[in-house]
Amino acid sequence: MFDDAVKPLADRMRPVLLSDYIGQKHLLKPGKPLYEAVSSGRLHSMIFWGPPGTGKTTLARMIAHHSDAVFMPVSAVLAGVKDIRAAVADAKKIQLEQNKRTILFVDEVHRFNKSQQDAFLPHVEDGTIYFIGATTENPSFALNNALLSRARVYVLNSLSHDDLIDVLNKAISDMERGLGREKIKIKDELKQQFSEAADGDARRLLNLLELAVELAFANNSHTITKKITEEVLSGGVRRFDQQGEEFYNQISALHKSVRGSSPDASLYWLCRMIDGGCDLAYLARRIVRIASEDIGNADPRALEITINAWEAQERLGSPEGELALAQAVVYLACAPKSNAVYMAYNAVMRDIKESGSLEVPIHLRNAPTKLMKALDYKKNYRYAHNEPEAYAAGENYFPDELKEIQYYYPVSRGLEIKISEKLKHLKELDKKQRI
Repeated sequence: MFDDAVKPLADRMRPVLLSDYIGQKHLLKPGKPLYEAVSSGRLHSMIFWGPPGTGKTTLARMIAHHSDAVFMPVSAVLAGVKDIRAAVADAKKIQLEQNKRTILFVDEVHRFNKSQQDAFLPHVEDGTIYFIGATTENPSFALNNALLSRARVYVLNSLSHDDLIDVLNKAISDMERGLGREKIKIKDELKQQFSEAADGDARRLLNLLELAVELAFANNSHTITKKITEEVLSGGVRRFDQQGEEFYNQISALHKSVRGSSPDASLYWLCRMIDGGCDLAYLARRIVRIASEDIGNADPRALEITINAWEAQERLGSPEGELALAQAVVYLACAPKSNAVYMAYNAVMRDIKESGSLEVPIHLRNAPTKLMKALDYKKNYRYAHNEPEAYAAGENYFPDELKEIQYYYPVSRGLEIKISEKLKHLKELDKKQRI
C-alpha cells in the first residue's frame, strides 16, 4: 500500500469541500463572515494565523475551489522577490487568457522581510491577485502594517480532542483517500492516546496514524495494538514554539499565575514549558526576576530561594534540577506580594532620564585629598552611627534639586509592614528635627 507513488495520508485526506472540513467552527459555520465568503465564492485577501496542523493551507485551497480560482502556492522559506514577480506575471496571464482569478497563497509569510511583503501590495490593490498568507507567528509583529491593512486576519485554533477523533475516524473509514479498504482496527482508548499526542495538530495525528499502520502491516496485521501505539507515541512532546508567540504566551501565564498567588496554575505553566523543551536557564532567570518584581521586600527570602533553585538546577542538571525550580515557583506563588521596589525603581529611572546628571551634594562627597577638603567636600556630613537611633534626622541624601521625594511605598503585606512602620517613624524624626 505505502509505495513512493502514494501521497502521505495527511495530504490525501485534505478536504476539498467546506462540508468535509473539521474544526474552526468559530469561523466556518453559517452566518460567519469567512463561511459566507467561502460558500459564495466572494474573495478577499486574508491572513490565517494559527498553530501547525490547524488547516491553514487546506482552507486556502478550499477557498480557491469554491471560488473557481487558480491556486498558486509560494513558500516564504524558499521564494524571493523574483519568485513573487514571476507569480504575479502568471496571474496576469491567467486573467487575460482564462478570465480567472488567482489566489496567491504564501505559506509561513512571516519569513518574508519588509521588501518582500511590500512586493505584493500593488498587485493586491489592482486585483491581479488575491493574497492569502499563512503564519504561526502573531501578524501584529511579523507582518507589515501596509499588508495587514489590506488583508483580514482570521485566527485558527488548535483542534479539540473531539475534532482530532473525527479526523482519525474519517481517515480510517474513507474508502477512496483514506484507509477504509485496509479495514484498520483500533480501540477507542488508543484513539484517545493518538489524539492527545497530536496536541491539536491534525497533520501530526495523521502522520502518527500512518506510521502505526505501517508497523501493523510489518507484523502482518491490520490492528493497531497497545504496543504499537506506545512505540509510535513514545517520542512525542507538546507543541512549544521556542521564542515564538506561544513561548511568550506561556511565560506570561507563568508570571501572572505567580503574581496572582496561584501555586497550582504556576506549577502547571512551569511544567508546560519544561515539557516543551524550554531552556531551563531561561526559566531560572525569569523566576529570579519574579522574586524581585512581585514579592520584593514583602519576603526577601524569595530572592534567596530562587537563586538557590537556579544553582541547584545547574548543579543537578535534568531531570533532577527541575524540581528545585518547581519548589521555587510554588514558594513565590504562596509568598506575600509587593511590587513596591519594582515601582520605585521605574520611577527613579524615569526621573534620572528627565533630570539628567545632577551633581552630588558637597556634604556627601569624600575628601581624600587636601584640595577636596579645601573645596569643602564632606563638610557638615553627619555620621549616622553617631546620631540617636543611628539616624541623622533631617539629613538630605538627594541632589539639591530633588529634596523631599518619595519613591518607595511599602505595601501592607509581609515584612514590608515592618518596613513601612520603621520608615514612618524615621519621617516623624525628620519632622521634629526641622521644627
